[in-house]
Amino acid sequence: MLFRALIACLLLLASLAQAATFEELAAQLPEGKFDDRAKVVEAIAGTGNPAAVPLLEALAEGDLQTLKADDRLIRVTKENKKTIAYDALSGERIGEIGRRDGRKVKVNNGLRRTIRAALSVLTLRDPNPFKRIEAAEAAFKSADAEQLPALKAALEAEENPTVMAALTTAIAATTLSSGEPTQAKLEAISLMREQGDQQALSVLAPLMENEELGEAATEAVAAIERSQALWGIGQNVWYGLSLGSVLLLAAIGLAITFGVMGVINMAHGELVMIGAYTTFAVQEVIRNSAPELFGYSLLIAAPLAFLVAGLTGVGIERGVVRFLYGRPLETLLATWGISLILQQTVRSIFGPNNREVGNPDWMSGAFELGQITITYNRLWILIFALIVFFGLLMVLKRTPLGLQMRAVTQNRAMAANMGIRTGWVDAMTFGLGAGIAGLAGVALSQIDNVSPNLGQSYIVDSFMVVVFGGAGNLWGALAGAFSLGIANKFLEPYTGAVLAKILVLVAIILFIQKRPRGLFAVRGRAVEA
Repeated sequence: MLFRALIACLLLLASLAQAATFEELAAQLPEGKFDDRAKVVEAIAGTGNPAAVPLLEALAEGDLQTLKADDRLIRVTKENKKTIAYDALSGERIGEIGRRDGRKVKVNNGLRRTIRAALSVLTLRDPNPFKRIEAAEAAFKSADAEQLPALKAALEAEENPTVMAALTTAIAATTLSSGEPTQAKLEAISLMREQGDQQALSVLAPLMENEELGEAATEAVAAIERSQALWGIGQNVWYGLSLGSVLLLAAIGLAITFGVMGVINMAHGELVMIGAYTTFAVQEVIRNSAPELFGYSLLIAAPLAFLVAGLTGVGIERGVVRFLYGRPLETLLATWGISLILQQTVRSIFGPNNREVGNPDWMSGAFELGQITITYNRLWILIFALIVFFGLLMVLKRTPLGLQMRAVTQNRAMAANMGIRTGWVDAMTFGLGAGIAGLAGVALSQIDNVSPNLGQSYIVDSFMVVVFGGAGNLWGALAGAFSLGIANKFLEPYTGAVLAKILVLVAIILFIQKRPRGLFAVRGRAVEA
């Protein structure tokens, strides 16, 4: 019966819309009693004219009047303490009017409810599907029982699956706050249970004490909470992978300089910082010279950051580190001094304040995977980290430089006797590790503040990853980065970020006591025969 009545109502509205144009219906608003105006409002909504939305909003807010001079329908607003009139249909500015120049079109609460329902009908019929989704979501939040017929009518006419899902959810939430039969409400509870998100939980929780619906609502809430706990685990795993990708990028270069060469490079974080500032410099040039290329700024910055950081690394190795091989304490102190010099150099050039590095459009925003929120910048950083990782593996396994690096690492004297220029290999190895640190800076510029202290935030974590995974083993760095990232994110909700890091560090120390060479140990200079 309700459906038939709704169809009859829609047919009536359609016939009224055909019988009179939107302008003619609007002209009837000031006439008659409140019930007469309610029928006109419904007929206006039936026209589907976009201009009906501001007209009805003005009527609901009490801003709709008629000019006494020519009975024209106007919308009034206050501007600088003056009453300014606009044509209610065209929006054309008429100008300032006096207090007695117009007659207010009166409304009461019943008419406002009709207007609210009419506005819902108009928005639910908007040609833009995103507007229809917004209207359905608004209806879900308000759960106004008077909008139920409009929602059902919109669902009957809807063809877009995404909009249909939003409307179905809105109908279920509205049904639970309406006078619909118990069976219809039980079906709505079942639908909310299938939706299984926080919004569904907020709708169902108040019903747990209801005499008729309490049992079904309680079961649905328990099922949703179990589902959310599983999705929460998935969200933490994603956060861990995201953090792990950042740690991998920061640590993979260190895995070469520390793990392969045995050099404790305390300036590694500053090489990451150089990559981030290179990205900033590239974006500044693009903003000032070719803003249309901003979407490609990171693609341009990545090779430049690799080159700048790599050349800096070669300079550090040739100028300082090559004189300190086999003297770890002196190397540590020397590279720490270099890190201070690099920080102060950047402060002198760019200043001490944070610098803005923008996100291109393709790295902005987020999407939902089930109930897991995934941001595009973190997703692209994860992909980028894996590309760098496998690219470095190919360099080490398939290129002459990689073979020479492995030869020098395993037996320097034999490699020299075979004609390999060990000094050149050392410089290129250090430069490669530094260049990868520069690439890490490009990625970190998208999720962290670019400042002279950027690298200091990751240097300790990078050493932890390399030591835990196994010095010199790239697969160990991969396993270590993601293991530490996931462990951190699972501990943080219970212990806080600082204590989580401390617990992870303690766990690594205990692990190293049992396996001093990490998860994946390799033969290097320290164990040469």
